[in-house]
Amino acid sequence: MLNCLRATGIEGVTMTKFRDYHRNIKIRILQIFLSDMVAGAIFPFMAIYFSEYFGAKLTGILLVLNVVIGFIVGIYGGYYSDRMGRKKLMVIAGVIRMFAFFIMAFANSSVLISPELTFIMTLLVMASFGLDGPAADAMIIDITKPSQRKGVYSLMYWCFNLAFAVGGIVGALTFKNYLFELLLTLAITNVLSNILVIFFIEETMEKVEATKEKRVLRSIVKSYKEVAGDKVFIYFVIAGLLIQSIENQMENYIGVRLNEEMPAQSLFFFDVTGVEMVGFLKSENTIIVVLLTVFITKWVSKLKEDRAFLMSIFVFTVGYVAISYFNNVWLLFIFMAVATIGELMRVPIQSDFMASIPSDDKRSSYMAVYGMVFNGSMMISSIFVSLGAIFSTEVMSLLIFASGLLGMAITKKILPDLKERRQLQANQEQSLS
Repeated sequence: MLNCLRATGIEGVTMTKFRDYHRNIKIRILQIFLSDMVAGAIFPFMAIYFSEYFGAKLTGILLVLNVVIGFIVGIYGGYYSDRMGRKKLMVIAGVIRMFAFFIMAFANSSVLISPELTFIMTLLVMASFGLDGPAADAMIIDITKPSQRKGVYSLMYWCFNLAFAVGGIVGALTFKNYLFELLLTLAITNVLSNILVIFFIEETMEKVEATKEKRVLRSIVKSYKEVAGDKVFIYFVIAGLLIQSIENQMENYIGVRLNEEMPAQSLFFFDVTGVEMVGFLKSENTIIVVLLTVFITKWVSKLKEDRAFLMSIFVFTVGYVAISYFNNVWLLFIFMAVATIGELMRVPIQSDFMASIPSDDKRSSYMAVYGMVFNGSMMISSIFVSLGAIFSTEVMSLLIFASGLLGMAITKKILPDLKERRQLQANQEQSLS
């Protein structure tokens, strides 16, 4: 595993550098691995779970509501993180998430089966992620130098994918028959995660404001108005939203489509259904990330950054468009490999550009708005679940392709500005050292 960690960064993450990282980063990596391993066994299948109880059209609407609530809470989370500090919000959100998962497990036990209660708890979980997401992201920026960030983001991304690789396989084989056990395991994992945050993570915000504000909403609007005035950042968010929505189709429209349309097919010594195929494709994606990151990143480092970034978006888009159309297991495996190569090329470059945009005093506010990339993309992919019940597979694939092309066009437009900001931040770091 140490050898794998050494190979995660665009420019290489040696173990010497890893030892030099702030303790919060090391704990955060462990936290990501623990929580996402079990989450990977559950959340890719929740759209299928709800569609079986509520139908595809209503499920799409419910998922959009889920995302909207997460985004609204994220706006407040970003604002308060810049005033209360990062750790306090992470603790509050972690406790909410822990209780929500315990109740969700109870709602899918031998005592009670309640998809309605499961959905309400899913809303709470999404809200908790909105609450602490900006704080956790800002904490990483607080304690890293611009020169470290590609390595740190690649390392975190690698661990996230390793966890999902394990979780995806477990979920594909056990989700239908052992949902209670999976949810209970996730709840217990969140207990361990909370222990790490409460007792081992340090506050990274230098000045924590303890003042009580009477006009909170007005202050929030003023803070985010300044962020919204950053046109380059807003374009970056929109492009990221469109691109990320393509990958999120795997757990939404594509997952539902494969469950309904893909006939059972023989894969080596056993038959594979659509639900199982979703899990195997997610696992393939993450296994490729874990095993091939070093080779892809070395290759990308030899390319011109602009060309590599734009090419990665196109390759990524083509892969997922094909997955949204074909039902043959071997074609699905091939195009998931194509999409994953595009993903490996794109993510570290995109994360590095993002870290260079926020100003020091509004990091969490920027990260909360950047949460639109996750929340907004989830909303788009949730809408696609409902659209998939109306339009043909061909139309849906064209819509996914259009999302990717538009995201690529916006990215090409703002690339010079992104590179200028990153260079400015690097110059500031040199002047302070």
